Amino acid sequence: MTCFSPCTGPSFTLRSMNPPSFRCALCLALCGAIFLSCGKPGGSDRAKSDEAPARAVRVARAETRPMDRTLNVVGTLVAHREATVAAQVAGQIEQILVDVGDHVKTGRELARIDTAAHAALARQSAANLAKAIASAANAEQILKRVRALQQERIASSGELDQAVADAEQARAEVEAVRAADAVAQLNLDRSRVKAPFDGAVASRLTSAGNYVAIGTPIIRLVESDPLRMRLDVPERESILVRPGQPVRLRVEGDTNIYEGQITRLAPTLNEASRMLRVEADVPVRGSLRPGLFARAEVIVDANEEGLSVPADALIVFSGIEKVVVVREGKAREINVRTGRRGSGWVEILSGIGPGDAVVSDPAGLHTGQPVNVTEPAEESLEPAASAGFD
Repeated sequence: MTCFSPCTGPSFTLRSMNPPSFRCALCLALCGAIFLSCGKPGGSDRAKSDEAPARAVRVARAETRPMDRTLNVVGTLVAHREATVAAQVAGQIEQILVDVGDHVKTGRELARIDTAAHAALARQSAANLAKAIASAANAEQILKRVRALQQERIASSGELDQAVADAEQARAEVEAVRAADAVAQLNLDRSRVKAPFDGAVASRLTSAGNYVAIGTPIIRLVESDPLRMRLDVPERESILVRPGQPVRLRVEGDTNIYEGQITRLAPTLNEASRMLRVEADVPVRGSLRPGLFARAEVIVDANEEGLSVPADALIVFSGIEKVVVVREGKAREINVRTGRRGSGWVEILSGIGPGDAVVSDPAGLHTGQPVNVTEPAEESLEPAASAGFD
């Protein structure tokens, strides 16, 4: 016997040795069950949403606010000044007085080069100068006596000319010896290698006991406060950068955000890369040091307006960003595109407009679900904070 289902047509065939009445009753029962199963109405998502209980939500209005317009670039931190301090006199290194990492002031001794020998040469030069001065004084006295005798016609003109020449020669010798003494004293001073500016010792390039000639590197010194941050700005954005603009930067592995200021711009763009070299001064804080790469934001406009919503109103799933708005007492999901972010807010570039009521903490809401607003939609966000890194 074949049974027909109202939904699917022929369903099955009964083959049995049971009595005909029993077979018919069984067939009718099975067909009825299949009919009820196929004929049960299916529910849609909209119907489910309508049946869901209303949920209490907090909302805030999307509003415009002043935001920082920034230019994102990557740069390198370098020392403000750097110098390789070299030997200015020849001799054996007696002592290195600093080590790597030491902070030194201008004029502090860094090393000593054969100071005993240069001190002896300075003393010798001072003695030669004293001798020359005494000889010059004696020549002047002789000249004075010869002039007196010549006036009395006792000394001849030749004797007077000789006395004048001797006095002039003695004066010249004094000047020559005085110059040599100055060089000796200068070499004595240079035998004590000194810091040319306030900074930190980056490296020691020689050790005590080594003989150094004039010009041999001894210490590498860097001035690291403030640091210089070198940035390369693309040509199309270079017209936005000016001296005095604030800069925010972050280095790898450090969650802190540091601040600086644009101080120098190159007069021309690099012809090969079409980039403008820009430098910012950054005070040394935290883990900042020369040589680090940094991500920087140059604030080119601190008061550009943009549309914002609370940060807890944004839903991000699989790279898609959404907010939930309240329309006619029901929730509605809307895809949005975001931009800048600040303390407690996020910029909305597209998807909603000013005045739209967005739900705070919308997890679990879906389009069409009834909602009850527990706080007035007119409640606005707090005053804008400076936009930071994402």
